[in-house]
Amino acid sequence: MARYSKKAQEKVGAVLKEFEEGKLKSGRSGKKVTSRKQAIAIGLSEARKKGAKVPPAPHK
Repeated sequence: MARYSKKAQEKVGAVLKEFEEGKLKSGRSGKKVTSRKQAIAIGLSEARKKGAKVPPAPHK
């Protein structure tokens, strides 16, 4: 069974492309995202908000 839906994969792909172009900014502060891991986390978070099939975020 797939872990992530097709829509979630597309959203993460779009966010990564934005990151590679240097246009991805973080939420409140508006600073440029410099970490690939953070870019993926932003993409998954946006996919969750849209209702795509994504596992829940891990809690520390």
